[in-house]
Amino acid sequence: MKPCHSCQAVIDEYLLDKQLEPLRDLTVDDFNVCADCVTIVADACVECGNAVYVPRSESVTPDYCPACRSDLIDRTGRDPGWTRDLPSA
Repeated sequence: MKPCHSCQAVIDEYLLDKQLEPLRDLTVDDFNVCADCVTIVADACVECGNAVYVPRSESVTPDYCPACRSDLIDRTGRDPGWTRDLPSA
């Protein structure tokens, strides 16, 4: 078992897997944080409409889920980051 990158607690893989169910194609192995240190926000990804995860230390909800961010990197060759740039008004 790995320690949480954020709080150093041992990661409860069963609990985290249950919490990650809304995120497509991800398992507990893709994370270094425990379920207490991450929040799942349903329907937040602007590309696919699936859930995103937000470390509890962050205040901004990402626009892209990890899978869509990875897809965008593969398609465009550049990393869009976790939030999209909105056009200037």
